[in-house]
Amino acid sequence: METVSISEKPWDELLLRSDSENFVSSFFAVYLITNFNDFQLACLGSFFLHESVFFLSGLPFIYLERAGWLSKYKIQTKNNSPAAQEKCITRLLLYHFCVNLPVMIASYPVFKFMGMRSSLPLPSWKVVSTQIIFYFILEDFVFYWGHRVLHTKWLYKHVHSVHHEYATPFGLTSEYAHPAEILFLGFATIIGPAITGPHLITLWLWMVLRVLETVEAHCGYHFPWSLSKFLPLYGGADFHDYHHRLLYTKSGNYSSTFVYMDRIFGTDTGYRKLKELKRAGVEDDCKEM
Repeated sequence: METVSISEKPWDELLLRSDSENFVSSFFAVYLITNFNDFQLACLGSFFLHESVFFLSGLPFIYLERAGWLSKYKIQTKNNSPAAQEKCITRLLLYHFCVNLPVMIASYPVFKFMGMRSSLPLPSWKVVSTQIIFYFILEDFVFYWGHRVLHTKWLYKHVHSVHHEYATPFGLTSEYAHPAEILFLGFATIIGPAITGPHLITLWLWMVLRVLETVEAHCGYHFPWSLSKFLPLYGGADFHDYHHRLLYTKSGNYSSTFVYMDRIFGTDTGYRKLKELKRAGVEDDCKEM
């Protein structure tokens, strides 16, 4: 399919020739690729989008916890102190600017080499959805094994224990981790796009979905509208909160988004037993299993 050079087409004509995308998506696509080059969009644009989605989706859970709102849906009764929450935010900003942003810049040539583009036309929704599904499947597989490795004694003590400083997670703790872990487990998120070289809009959609998923998994609340109640094999907050509550040698529940890997390898047996006890009406404070 022929790509369109922005310099060859007037702005209004580009909007009119978008027969597969609505006006709003066309407006943003044309505005962005008219005013910014590929590097700016792929690196700085991706970083800005990530920060916006991450903090806008994660910060509300801090206020929910402090105000005690919707407490009946909170998985654990314990709360994090304001000092602990502020420490998390400070470290996150440091890691995002000193680790995440440099990685985005360093990986840009790889994505370009593999075919990533930001030019028109936009990919069809069939292409986008197929690639996103592939990314979720691959990410779940790679993340599961990487996460299990991080729960070995030495790596947990020296690396992964940083993430587990928060036994009662809240949304922003999803990306609170040792820099080595950010690089190690971050590979699971970028390997799919790195292989396929997608359109930038696909990469952005994948990033947004991945951020929203991991924030929700660490939010500490199990709402009636949580995806885990409607989407088969989706982990969600209840599944991952169990992982944070237990000792690293007993936790299990290593999966990222979908839990099929834990189910296949039997690393969710403690969690499933707990769910059975709850269904049977047995009271449990969820602290040990």
